[in-house]
Amino acid sequence: MATIPQLIEEDVQRLEETLREFNAQTDAAASLIIDKGGFLIAHQGGSEEFDLTTIGALASGAFMANQTIAGLVNEKKFNSIYQQGEKFSMFAINVDEHCLLVVIFFSKVGVGVVKFYANPAVSRIARHLADARERNPSAGLDLSELNAADPQAFFRKRPV
Repeated sequence: MATIPQLIEEDVQRLEETLREFNAQTDAAASLIIDKGGFLIAHQGGSEEFDLTTIGALASGAFMANQTIAGLVNEKKFNSIYQQGEKFSMFAINVDEHCLLVVIFFSKVGVGVVKFYANPAVSRIARHLADARERNPSAGLDLSELNAADPQAFFRKRPV
């Protein structure tokens, strides 16, 4: 079952541009788009400072654990999670059925600024993913089937 649409080069560029603008607005150290299985789809910032692949996997797990907690307190779902640290904090918010936006930001910035700018960024990301899905609804990807040793079968520059 497809969890994300098949993304072409232009799709990834749009996602990265949205993240670049978001990082500039919030002074975020890094922002990531991940699928809910924890696989990194796109990112901006932090690639030299942080292990973004591991952060994506763990942030997904934390978000999904919070969804279980939501059920236990009779909530349909929680839309976001926030982890506060002394130097860095993390905010993860639901983008759509399959994806999350994860933001690592300096704790001095405050979560309010990140939340304020996250909502329009999430809308843009969701729209980019929906546009890619509409282009070819049957060509989605399930990243859990990705062969990390040879990922070329999953990514193409132009649709066929």
